[in-house]
Amino acid sequence: MKAPQDIIIKPIITEKSMAGVAMKKYTFKVAKDANKIEIAKACEALFPGTEVLKVNTMNCKGRLKRMGRNAGYTSDWKKAIITLKEGSKTIEFFESMM
Repeated sequence: MKAPQDIIIKPIITEKSMAGVAMKKYTFKVAKDANKIEIAKACEALFPGTEVLKVNTMNCKGRLKRMGRNAGYTSDWKKAIITLKEGSKTIEFFESMM
């Protein structure tokens, strides 16, 4: 089993993801081979006091990038939207961003 730090890679900070914080929905970039159960356990381990209600995941394709005449793709990645229970503690990192 992977360590929680290897499953949840980094938070995603966009206008849409910050609007979800009010509804206790937090967006993270996660490992491509991680499943929903592993993501939920990693969130509860990294952020003590949180209780995960559900996890939505999506695979994001890499974009085409060009440098002059050379073209290539950025790497594919996986995004997870984690919804916390009503009585659960919030994630302080996102609260300081508001």
